[in-house]
Amino acid sequence: MSSRRSSSGASKLADDEIKELVLKLKPLLPQLDHRRNASVSASSILEETCSYIRRLNKEVDDLSQRLSQLLDSADITDVDEQLIRRLFQR
Repeated sequence: MSSRRSSSGASKLADDEIKELVLKLKPLLPQLDHRRNASVSASSILEETCSYIRRLNKEVDDLSQRLSQLLDSADITDVDEQLIRRLFQR
């Protein structure tokens, strides 16, 4: 019986930690941030987090491609190009 209690206590702690982490995600999401006091389900927050990360990844890819195009069309030396690329990799 004592092992059941400790197991149940551990899962309750994990549930509380998950709820806390999900609530920390909410203000980071532009689509949900304006609804600070509104009730939004944890699954909605997690779904929006995944969508937001996908959008950010696409934006990074698009910007990287645009930067490559600009570097290809610019009149810069190889040393300058390497320096610029290193700066953007940080």
